[in-house]
Amino acid sequence: MRVGITAAVGAAFALSFVLPAEAASITEKTAQKQAEIPNCTHKLGTLAVREPQNRWWDGLGLESPEALLKVFVMKSGCFTLLDRGKGFELAQQERALASGGALQQGSNLGMGQVKAADYILVPDIVSKNGNASGTNVGGILGGFIGGGVGALVSNINISSKTADVVLTITNVRTSEQQAMAEGHGSKTDVGLGFGGGWGGWGGFGGAGISNYQNTAIGQVVVLAYIEAYTKLVGDMGGLSGNASAEAPVQAVSMSRAGRMYASASDKAKVVRPLDAGMMLYPTGNKDGVWWEVKDELGNQGWVSSLSIALAK
Repeated sequence: MRVGITAAVGAAFALSFVLPAEAASITEKTAQKQAEIPNCTHKLGTLAVREPQNRWWDGLGLESPEALLKVFVMKSGCFTLLDRGKGFELAQQERALASGGALQQGSNLGMGQVKAADYILVPDIVSKNGNASGTNVGGILGGFIGGGVGALVSNINISSKTADVVLTITNVRTSEQQAMAEGHGSKTDVGLGFGGGWGGWGGFGGAGISNYQNTAIGQVVVLAYIEAYTKLVGDMGGLSGNASAEAPVQAVSMSRAGRMYASASDKAKVVRPLDAGMMLYPTGNKDGVWWEVKDELGNQGWVSSLSIALAK
């Protein structure tokens, strides 16, 4: 579901836009772009960032954009950021120690504590160029980057220092692409000889994004992703923030043979017998221990929750 930036969205987050002055310094221009990142008044869900398979940043001397997008997410407060990278790998090591009995008593580390991701954010790039004397180097960049991404950067005059990026949000439960947004950045947005500490982001230099700060192509990629992220949050601003409740109910299967009844009682008319292992789809209606379900043939009725288990 996509929802534009409307009055309804305004209730979900506040956008602060600062128009650039004609003679603004590079530091001021960058601060203005930072101010465009939306600040949400409530979380839109939990989010994990996943880098794309084509490592387009390697040929440009940049770090993975994953770290860059994490900075945006943390600054905006629009999502609860989950770690599915190196930090998560270390956390899994700790869990392995706990399950093996190696941790001290009272460590409170075990099953059922990890938050589920509602959405996956994938940062990709449509086109990019570095710095040269107007040469068309799409093929050269493609050779450095590999992974078949060369076609995305062909016919680019690298003297223009521009970047066109795309952000995609995928709903983990339904696999739907919940939102997609493009962003554009160019050297005219940042000027030349950029330096300094990114305004209020000076402390993020060690977060794996310093080369985005200190290189010309890195700067325009940052601006492009800021624009794309701002649009993306606008598209998702109408969501309730409870993706789990909005998703279809998880399927169940019969843990033992039983029956589907026309109403919530074992005295009711039998709709059909049910074999152990049969898949059923809850409608969401419940009456005590009874769940209303449908089978794969469209039959609808009630089963006891004592006879079903969540499908794995």
